[in-house]
Amino acid sequence: MRGHLEAETLFCKQVWWPLRGNFLGLHPEYEVLDWRGYSYFCDFVYMTGMEKIVIEIKGFGPHVKNMDRQKYCNELNRETFLTSIGYHVISFAYDDVAQRPELCVTLLRMVLSRFEASATPVTICSLAERETIRLAYTLARPLRVADVAKHVGIDRRTAVKALRSLCDHGLFTSVTVPNGKYVVKYVMKPHALFAIR
Repeated sequence: MRGHLEAETLFCKQVWWPLRGNFLGLHPEYEVLDWRGYSYFCDFVYMTGMEKIVIEIKGFGPHVKNMDRQKYCNELNRETFLTSIGYHVISFAYDDVAQRPELCVTLLRMVLSRFEASATPVTICSLAERETIRLAYTLARPLRVADVAKHVGIDRRTAVKALRSLCDHGLFTSVTVPNGKYVVKYVMKPHALFAIR
């Protein structure tokens, strides 16, 4: 409640609280010494078990427009240094936090899901479905059954089941050969990324 600028306050109100509903493990203005021995205060550090995630909210003015070459180098070196000492560094643009918080919530949910166990039981199919969405987003092209089977480490039948389920939920569309007898690929719809919990 004290000492935070507008960007950090908006992040707490519009991104963190809607996603988590509490501030457990979230440390504001977290001090870290950089490679030169200077104090640096991260906007937030979230600690979960053995993981430490630095969250920065960056405005266009101070972090791009008003930055000279030396400040730019220091910024990149700082992020690399934090990564080298075990922090995962993620940054959000102030404009996204202020105007598109739902995108920030989705992206942060995806990052945190890598480090925390799901609150709901995970079935093979739901895990395959989530990984299929991630794969489609990463490859940025239509998927074949073989792509999913190889990436997730499952047999073709389970891969087909996951892809059909994603189609049934309106997250993917199947593409058939001209005569419509069989499916040759699956295309992810743009809103599918928001389905990852």
